[in-house]
Amino acid sequence: MVRRLNIDGDGQGDLKGHGGEQRAVLVYQTQSYAYWRTVLERDDLEFGQFGEAFTVDGPTDDEVCIGDRYRIGEAEFDSQSLPPAAPGQYLTVRIPEEGRPGLVRSSSLSSAPGAAEYRISVKREDRGKVSTYLHTHLHTGDVIEAAAPRGTFVPADDHTPVALFSAGIGVTPVLAMLHQLALEHSSRAVWWVHTARDPGQQPFAEEARQLLARLPHARAFIHYTAPDLKIAGEPGITHGRMTSDGIRELGIPADAHAYPCGPEGFMSTVTSALQRAGLRSSNIHTEVFGALVAINPGITHTGSGPPHQPPGPRGTGPSVTFARSGLSAGWSERYATLLEPAEACEVPTRWSCRTGVCHTCSTPLLTGRVEYTTQPLEDPAPGEVLPCCSIPTADVLLDL
Repeated sequence: MVRRLNIDGDGQGDLKGHGGEQRAVLVYQTQSYAYWRTVLERDDLEFGQFGEAFTVDGPTDDEVCIGDRYRIGEAEFDSQSLPPAAPGQYLTVRIPEEGRPGLVRSSSLSSAPGAAEYRISVKREDRGKVSTYLHTHLHTGDVIEAAAPRGTFVPADDHTPVALFSAGIGVTPVLAMLHQLALEHSSRAVWWVHTARDPGQQPFAEEARQLLARLPHARAFIHYTAPDLKIAGEPGITHGRMTSDGIRELGIPADAHAYPCGPEGFMSTVTSALQRAGLRSSNIHTEVFGALVAINPGITHTGSGPPHQPPGPRGTGPSVTFARSGLSAGWSERYATLLEPAEACEVPTRWSCRTGVCHTCSTPLLTGRVEYTTQPLEDPAPGEVLPCCSIPTADVLLDL
């Protein structure tokens, strides 16, 4: 008997990645067994050895889509449910680009957690290729690639006060957090602090107002920065930029958790002001969408400009995409490991030993497959790879 949480007589060893409602049945293809028998050079792999509930003949991983349905006996299984997203997480999306692997960008989800669909909210930039494409070329029914929601900029699981700071389109992840608080009918004290140029450029103003009205202990503070704007003395509305003194005067308690999101200068101002107000650094949560700061022994050039296509002939192998850097390049046999094309593209990299020992380079693998040219001393964490000693065996999307 198939039930909502499991199949009678079946067990789940990995309850985090495979378990819970709508994730009770794992299907794996015979074609995948053939692949792993070749890669692992093993002929003793038997059906069920990868933990699947059912071993089926197709469709393969690159053919099955969300919305497909399987019928086994009288039971019907569908894959309509989207992977769950925590408030504050983001999607990494790829848009098509003729003759190239496509452009990749990360955008925060602004929808309520548990919604039947994902919503990303992208501000159009005059010179932004991806934002322009999304605003002018994308239509209902079009298909673009997206990795599952990810990111650690999510609310802490406690009942202390919450301070949500945002500037401009940085409102999107904290708006999802506000949705979550409203859905929970939270009694927590909530500070909603937002900066915009003027009321006409304040995204989601009405949506936020309605959500705040559902929270009994919420208070809102809005800053408008346009120099010629006239403010009619409305409560909670300030003409001028947010300042350190103004943040301290909000009265946010020291045990609060704060979530600022916006431009770098805004983040720096908010973070330092909250620290001076008594909040511990561990209670101030931020998200970095751009490339991480490079970590290496200091014996190599780390690059002085933005990531770019590698020099030399274009590689004809699998596509290697660096999600944070928004760059894709073809794999070339001239590279010995995935670390080398990253360095050739001046993508900030994090490494030390380059031999699979120290795990400094450990990087989330959003999609794709790799194989190790040198077996690591220890396996990386689930969902991560070591670029210093691996090469792609299919198109890969790396969180670099």
